[in-house]
Amino acid sequence: MGHIEAMAVAHQLPDGRTLFADVSFRVGDGAKVALVGPNGAGKTTLLRMVAGEITPAAGSIARSGGLGVMRQFIGSISDDRRLADLALSLAPPAVRAAGERLRATERALGASERSQLRYADALNAWGEAGGYAAEVEFDTAAVAVLGLPWEQVRDRRVATLSGGEQKRFALELLLRGPDEVLLLDEPDNFLDVPGKRWLEERIGESAKSVLFVSHDRELLARTAQRVVTVEAGSAWVHPGGFASWHAARVARHNRLDEQRRRWDEERAKLERLVAFYKAKAAHNDGMASRLAAARTRLARFLEAGPPPEKPREQNVRMQLGGARTGKRAVVCEQLELDGLTYPFDLEVWFGDRVAVLGANGTGKSHFLRLLARGGTDPEPGLGDGSRRSLRSRRGRVERVPASGIALAPVAHEGTARLGARVRPGHFSQTHDRPELTGRTPVEVLVAGDVDRDGTTREVAMKALARYELAAQAEQGFETLSGGQQARVLILLLELPGATLLLLDEPTDNLDLASAEALEQALAAFEGTVLAVTHDRWFTRSFDRFLLFAGDGEVTETAEPVWDVARRTGGTFVA
Repeated sequence: MGHIEAMAVAHQLPDGRTLFADVSFRVGDGAKVALVGPNGAGKTTLLRMVAGEITPAAGSIARSGGLGVMRQFIGSISDDRRLADLALSLAPPAVRAAGERLRATERALGASERSQLRYADALNAWGEAGGYAAEVEFDTAAVAVLGLPWEQVRDRRVATLSGGEQKRFALELLLRGPDEVLLLDEPDNFLDVPGKRWLEERIGESAKSVLFVSHDRELLARTAQRVVTVEAGSAWVHPGGFASWHAARVARHNRLDEQRRRWDEERAKLERLVAFYKAKAAHNDGMASRLAAARTRLARFLEAGPPPEKPREQNVRMQLGGARTGKRAVVCEQLELDGLTYPFDLEVWFGDRVAVLGANGTGKSHFLRLLARGGTDPEPGLGDGSRRSLRSRRGRVERVPASGIALAPVAHEGTARLGARVRPGHFSQTHDRPELTGRTPVEVLVAGDVDRDGTTREVAMKALARYELAAQAEQGFETLSGGQQARVLILLLELPGATLLLLDEPTDNLDLASAEALEQALAAFEGTVLAVTHDRWFTRSFDRFLLFAGDGEVTETAEPVWDVARRTGGTFVA
């Protein structure tokens, strides 16, 4: 069994600011502990500290047992890695090293006896390190997630798997693997509802010690035995589960308020005492010693410092304005996503809120990407471009949307047209925006990446402040937390005035306050919304439900449907 113990750890940002300090907690043998807190508070940083990737600025971290780590984002559209690379990256260090050596010797294998001997030695080392046993686990995970044996999928690009399939494959390997301690950063992101229920069961029955980050309240309630809350530059531990966490947090905040009130009263009392003796000492030398004692007492009191401040509640204010468009925002006629759906028809009207539901790998994200590409240059003969054709061409003409985001072509038949004055804005579930790497949010806004002229630094900073991102204005996009990145990407939808929002799992990385702000903004949005989501709470705010059933059928349902078959390889499983 394994354990984790963090003792008074602190972390400083590159600009010298302290992200958090004096953070202490313990994950005992077999314990399931959740890390919660606002986006950007330092949850992922803490996980990286435990993993040994970041050295604490102060304090120390002790750990026992083998360690398995799952990142917040596993792959992206531009990821060239193969599934074998991903599997090897999740294997124990000895297996990983032997696998890398084996692959290197395979690439160098030739007719010479020397290269063949090196390959034979690498094969032997692979077996001694437990490589063949690992391949059995790879095969089990491949069949469970994709419905195909390992030999058929090992060279498949990670980018061809849906976000949920990537996460499920990684979780299958880690939960089945030999590591006694698991660090899981938002493991439920991209999972469909049956996948989340599977994860809840597997975490609950596992003997491993698990430290994980999640914003899914139902998953937290079903799995967390203890909750570590990272907020206000430090952390506190709730010894119970998530069901009692909210009440514990409210009680703690009330105690902090009371402690601060008493501290302020005591400081005022000591300051009055100093002022009293100072006035007396001006006319009576005998009071000088009492004045000195009062000053010493006040100095010691101030040196000890006030009690921790109650965390400031976030105030994220999203202003997704939109605008009036034609009555029909989206029209699909006999649209068929190659290998994913049968032909289907769909009309989405101005103002509709459509939740796109279904299991992982059924084509939901492909559908949104297809519509997002419809916002590019109009076909010849369509006048002002108010109706943009997405008719499939086997020749595949690459297009770049007006937003400047390059989207991969989607193989399909049939048509999907956007209505008059419809301007699509696309939010990718993987935050896959390579053009933002190395750039700060304020640079992106001022540079005009949002198709809006005249964005001054002052305007950009005001917009970032509304999204609680002013402190991250000069921080590289890739260094932001997943939730902060999500807020930046939503802001990039707001500023150019999109009238059709195509949101792919928008709440996955948002903390509760940000998710509520998004829901409020969508309610006030003058436009049309299509959102792929597995968030049961978020789905309640929609009025239409489009189900990608997994057997190829795409239908509209009166209520949200979660328990549907999903296709793995050539079969369908519940």
